[in-house]
Amino acid sequence: MPATNTTNRVHLRQVAVGEVSVFYRQAGDPLAPALLLLHGFPSSSHMFRNLIPRLAERFFVIAPDLPGFGFTQAPPRETFDYSFDALTRVMADFTDAIGLERYGLYVFDYGAPVGYRLAMARPDRVAALISQNGNAYEEGLSDGWGPTRAFWADPSPVNRAAMREMFTLESVRWQYVQGAPNERLVAPETYWLDHALLLRPGNQELQLDLIADYASNVALYPSFHAYFRTHQPPLLAVWGARDPFFLPAGAEAFRRDLPDAEVHFLDTGHFALETHLDEIAGRIVAFLERLAAIGRPG
Repeated sequence: MPATNTTNRVHLRQVAVGEVSVFYRQAGDPLAPALLLLHGFPSSSHMFRNLIPRLAERFFVIAPDLPGFGFTQAPPRETFDYSFDALTRVMADFTDAIGLERYGLYVFDYGAPVGYRLAMARPDRVAALISQNGNAYEEGLSDGWGPTRAFWADPSPVNRAAMREMFTLESVRWQYVQGAPNERLVAPETYWLDHALLLRPGNQELQLDLIADYASNVALYPSFHAYFRTHQPPLLAVWGARDPFFLPAGAEAFRRDLPDAEVHFLDTGHFALETHLDEIAGRIVAFLERLAAIGRPG
């Protein structure tokens, strides 16, 4: 019987990071170039379940669940600050805890401002950026952000209550299937799992705290741009062109600060991995191997 190749087997792990117990998925050779994958709302590392084995053939892949998401265990909001600054601190401490010193960074949705904050704080550690609908520019924000902007401007009980619509099963499902070329390509367990985790006691309140704090990310956009211009990290953008939240203009804008950025649009929506896994995986591998071939960080 031939030997079984276990290189791309995904291992599920937990590590203590201060008062947070971070759940993460890991695969690949720890001696290979590392990739850190950061998910978005309302998902978790589960969104990378099919991508991780593809990338693990060449890279050491780590995908944690952010505090408040997936199976990471974090304190209640009464004793923990659910802000993007706090999420970034946890992720920085997480990379220290697992000994991750230099890595490529794949960011999506909420994972983008966390990742860009992390890169600004530790620019020497981030070898390359891969943005899959991970916005950093005002022009990338669609009109669909109107109710959220109203909440930012006036976080009243009425406006806070209006945000709860985002937590219904119908709304979560819509985020997955809107813009997809074929809804049947989207596995139903994705939005059912996300919705079930949103129903945990107290979870919606901390999610509302994060939605309110998302305004701090928009305020940091000029700082993100300054980081791009100063450090010129190699960047690949693979973008669902029919994303109802983050417009293609946000992907194109990377070239303003990163002239060598590679930008590719996909005929799909927000959760592009559900419909375009093969193309995204192929572009990531080609991008990182090209960087190594020409001697750039990777």
